[in-house]
Amino acid sequence: MIVENVRWLRSEIPDYVTIVAASKTRTVSDILELLESGISDVGENYVQEAEGKFEAIGDKAKWHCIGHLQRNKVKRAVEIFDLIQTVDSFKLAEEIDKRCSYLNKKMPVMIEVNSGREENKAGVLPENVLQMIVEISPLKNISVVGLMTMGPFTEDPEEIRPSLRLTRRLFEEISKEKIEGVEMKNLSMGMSNSYRVAIEEGSNMVRLGTIIFGERQ
Repeated sequence: MIVENVRWLRSEIPDYVTIVAASKTRTVSDILELLESGISDVGENYVQEAEGKFEAIGDKAKWHCIGHLQRNKVKRAVEIFDLIQTVDSFKLAEEIDKRCSYLNKKMPVMIEVNSGREENKAGVLPENVLQMIVEISPLKNISVVGLMTMGPFTEDPEEIRPSLRLTRRLFEEISKEKIEGVEMKNLSMGMSNSYRVAIEEGSNMVRLGTIIFGERQ
């Protein structure tokens, strides 16, 4: 089923868009089947859950952290993940930088934007994103490679279009700033119910779970 779902998705999602399979609660065998479909980017929300899967699968997949990352989990996170999409504070960035320095690793990170200005959501408010990137950019073991946003949760994907558009505009403005050590490559927006709207609004990376793996048991 997973292979068929991916084949169908690939027929309608442009090649330049990276599909990150959101594999929260999915099994190792689900992910191995996913890898057979040609998708190797796997997104995990929790370090603890990612740990077991990483031990079983290793570098056959490219591991993305797509959930809120707590500072006390960074030590293990930098050993597992190839890309952290959810940096939302300078302190978190600093901790990632410090832990990576011990491993002699440079971690690509993305800044999570709270594009809907929701009080209960993680992420940096849009007006603070540029300033945060300027602060993070001198850190030696981190490279900022883009922006990520969730947008407000809603049944109607049209309702999040303004948030996506705002994030795309930020992405373009920051690209023009030519900040040293910052390369705006990835704009990660859109999930199973909103990826079409997100791609229309400029996303080149989508995080898809249900539409690949089916409903959670």
